[in-house]
Amino acid sequence: QVQLVESGGGLVQAGGSLRLSCAATGRTFSPYAMGWFRQAPGKEREFVAAITWRTGLTYYADSVKGRFRISRENTRNALYLQMDSLRPEDTANYYCATLYSGASDYRSKWSYSDWGQGTQVTVSS
Repeated sequence: QVQLVESGGGLVQAGGSLRLSCAATGRTFSPYAMGWFRQAPGKEREFVAAITWRTGLTYYADSVKGRFRISRENTRNALYLQMDSLRPEDTANYYCATLYSGASDYRSKWSYSDWGQGTQVTVSS
């Protein structure tokens, strides 16, 4: 069983920055990839970004491309999301997750198994 714990959320003004972290603990941790998703009230959980664990290939939703950057620190079993130029529409609960073994659709929430509890990001206008 893998436990994921997100941190780093908060309240920020539009145009500001936040850095989210995701710490993984539990059994031997070696996912093929990890991702960040977000969910605003009344909306579906949506893909934000993903990264392959060994090679560091990255994938982004069009809505965050050029503003957000996903990274990982393998030795610490840690995942990060640097968010710059934040907008009010980025307000949501942000979750990290590990990709199912063998899954290939990084953008689908159904491709992910273990999830964290989430960290709230609120961007004021």
